[in-house]
Amino acid sequence: MSSPRVIGVDAGGTKLLAGVVDGDLEVHHRIHRLWAGAGREAVIEAMVATVEEALRAAPDVARVGFGIPSLVDWRRGGSLSSVHLPLEGVPFRDLMTERLGLPVAVDNDANAAALAEQRCGAARGASDVVMLTLGTGIGGGLVLGGEVYRGSVGAAAELGHMVVDADGPECFGGCPGRGCLEALASGSAIARDGAVAAERQPDSALGRVVAEDGTVTGTVVTEAALAGDEVALAVVAHAGRRLGAGITGLVNAFNPEVVVVGGGVMALGELLLAPARAVVAERALAPSREVVRIVASSFGEDSGMLGAALLAFEEQRGRA
Repeated sequence: MSSPRVIGVDAGGTKLLAGVVDGDLEVHHRIHRLWAGAGREAVIEAMVATVEEALRAAPDVARVGFGIPSLVDWRRGGSLSSVHLPLEGVPFRDLMTERLGLPVAVDNDANAAALAEQRCGAARGASDVVMLTLGTGIGGGLVLGGEVYRGSVGAAAELGHMVVDADGPECFGGCPGRGCLEALASGSAIARDGAVAAERQPDSALGRVVAEDGTVTGTVVTEAALAGDEVALAVVAHAGRRLGAGITGLVNAFNPEVVVVGGGVMALGELLLAPARAVVAERALAPSREVVRIVASSFGEDSGMLGAALLAFEEQRGRA
């Protein structure tokens, strides 16, 4: 990769992260915004305004890459559907190209994160990689044979909606299934289970949070677990085992060299990954379980933004 620089944008369900990125994946200007509950026009305007702010800091930018929480028609650059942002049916690439006056690349946000980790991060050098991004929901990305796998219409790798428990809880993302991985091991699932545990154990750190303001979030559970609260640790370990059950299915299906786990929930680190690895070691088929590495992302919450920048670079070179 070489200059000029590009802008990478990671648009999640609750946050917007953008950066001016050079060919060495160094971020020169960073913009982080939180959002929730906005309509379609407001979401699009926020994205445009964020890129325009980045352009004022780096007028030499040649292209823009977007990772969005949506099923993306890769050939046409349109958003097919999205449960976290109101982008269904939006001709995203053409719209943003027109609004910004620059070439635009777009893909699913977890695909972008998978690309960053496989090209330059925790799975660098591996040809077959599974990516899971754990946040409000769970996104998934696949790199198979060294290339991002998108499926026949761009709707592949919705790994968060893989059913782990057919009689489990309803999905937070509004999918028609029950007991999908997102419903069991996402930040939202950890918050739900933490609230239940707090009611059962009012003398715990989580119980005291409920007594004070009645709210348990994934962040609250994470902070309590990292501080050593036994009830929060049990909630996290349970989510880790569920995550491991989901990863077991992915290891059996794809025989990857590496499974990379990223997203905001990975602030829990080994508290979540260790029980997940234990389940995979016990339940996945040989030889896949012996060869796979299950690791935290190298880039943390920057994976999607850096992957979006890589999309722009690779499209510029005709490798998309």
